[in-house]
Amino acid sequence: MPSKDVILKSGDIVNCDVTVKLNGYHGDTSRTFFVGTVPNRAKKLTRRTERAMYKGIEAVKPGGCISDIGNAIQKYVSPYGYGIVRELTGHGIGLVFHEAPSIFHYKKPDYKLELKPGMIFTVEPMLNIGSHKVGLLSDGWTIVTSDGKLSAQFEHTILVTDTGYEILTKL
Repeated sequence: MPSKDVILKSGDIVNCDVTVKLNGYHGDTSRTFFVGTVPNRAKKLTRRTERAMYKGIEAVKPGGCISDIGNAIQKYVSPYGYGIVRELTGHGIGLVFHEAPSIFHYKKPDYKLELKPGMIFTVEPMLNIGSHKVGLLSDGWTIVTSDGKLSAQFEHTILVTDTGYEILTKL
């Protein structure tokens, strides 16, 4: 969370998560940004996290299974050895900000919900250079990695269409 006590410096990466509400409906998106010159490992993590999100989105199709999203993300991420945060998921979104279904960003084959046209949810993988484990700070909002290593996140709100998907929060 923004704070006068935290001063960003060159080499940091920062996630900006934006929520909007229009005519009673919510939208949710986030992006990780570079601050100044960042190390190559931070650049790679950030670019791969964004690509992981798109791999998950590309798995969305009517008649498919909701677990296809996490499977696609994990398949892409596995060779890099990053931790995929499990405590946080994508979520259904509409008149209520967080609603069912949960969208897992890792392989969860027993999660069999069918994707149907009209479903709206977020795909928002968070990848860590180290462990997948995270903790919550005392402000009740800020998430940090349990091992203090870098983390990145990207998010879009997705609509399942008759033929595939539409990204509702694309710039």
